[in-house]
Amino acid sequence: MHPSVKYVSAQANYILFIKFDNDESGHLDMKPFLDFGIFKRIQDPEIFSQVRVSFDSVEWPSGIDLDPEFIYTKCIKITRPTMA
Repeated sequence: MHPSVKYVSAQANYILFIKFDNDESGHLDMKPFLDFGIFKRIQDPEIFSQVRVSFDSVEWPSGIDLDPEFIYTKCIKITRPTMA
């Protein structure tokens, strides 16, 4: 089971900033997926920016959503500096 999404924000250039319920966070680049199938609907930056958290994942008002496993696996995690 993968961590749930607790926060999402659309960034410039079709990047999602995501925070998970395990205190990890990261960026998900959606550009590679926007030319395929249903994802063509979120190519408009205004529509892309309407992303929101839904249950343990993210979705857009048009009903497009992402699998939580996909989000967690593809998300480039932000590492926090460790205290020495």
